[in-house]
Amino acid sequence: MATSTTTFDIPALGHEEEKKPLTPGQLIWRRFRKHRMAVSGMISFGLLLLFIIGGSYFVSEERANAVSLTDRLSPPSEKYWMGTDSTGRDIFARMIYGGQISLFVGFTAVLLSVTLGTLIGGLAGFFGGWLDVILMRFTESMLSIPQLFLLIVLGKFIGRNIDTITILGKTFSGSVAIVILVIGFTSWMFLARIVRANVLSLKEMDYVSVSRSLGASNLRIFFSHLIPNTMGIIIVSTTLGLAGAILSEAYVSFLGLGIQPPTASWGNMLTAAQTFIQKGSWWMWVFPSMFIVATILSINLVGDGLRDAFDPRSTRHL
Repeated sequence: MATSTTTFDIPALGHEEEKKPLTPGQLIWRRFRKHRMAVSGMISFGLLLLFIIGGSYFVSEERANAVSLTDRLSPPSEKYWMGTDSTGRDIFARMIYGGQISLFVGFTAVLLSVTLGTLIGGLAGFFGGWLDVILMRFTESMLSIPQLFLLIVLGKFIGRNIDTITILGKTFSGSVAIVILVIGFTSWMFLARIVRANVLSLKEMDYVSVSRSLGASNLRIFFSHLIPNTMGIIIVSTTLGLAGAILSEAYVSFLGLGIQPPTASWGNMLTAAQTFIQKGSWWMWVFPSMFIVATILSINLVGDGLRDAFDPRSTRHL
């Protein structure tokens, strides 16, 4: 009598791939790249940087400052892709070098602002006591200083009297330094308050107590544990502050009190165009306005995405 046997396939244990836990950096990047508007903002800002930085390899600064009265107020054409201004200068070339100045002012002012805000807020939160009282009262007093008013006053009475300066082979009007310093020294207060609040909570964590018990100095704890764990707040503040700094430079230069000729910026290009708005020379103000709006919008989108990505409680984009 024949007997039949039934065999069963038993899956081998231990062959299933275990998913490795994501590192904090991978988790942040995963959240960020699923934020479609933030990714589009990053791509837009990357294209702007490519135009501003890469364009200087193909268009010389002499071309941006070259005057041709026979071609003044020429509309966009094959020769002049964005037309010319009232003195015949190529707007396309000036957009490249004007953008470099606007971003240079923005990045430098934000670097100064973030450094001050991080140090003052971090030290106030970490040490507390009388140092916290002094630094926070100083921060509150700085909040009462109107940035726009200070920019206008210093730009009018001091900026025009400062000689031109040369940085990395480029010549800037002396008003550039005034704009950078004023924006940098009047924009750090909100970040200082946020960093202080974050450090106040972080210094009570167990790993800080363990580090102190192992003999770590206050300096090491501050720069190796507290500041790195505050980088999310600092990075988000940097992106949003950059947009504000570029916009501040633009409207002060538009008032004629910021970056002074011959140094080009998007703001003073709008100043030169305002008398020709009613005369049909639309290209003189349309292109600088478009680049300012595109830059501010893309930076704000990136900042919004970074804010969600660095939020540990956010599950929106997982």
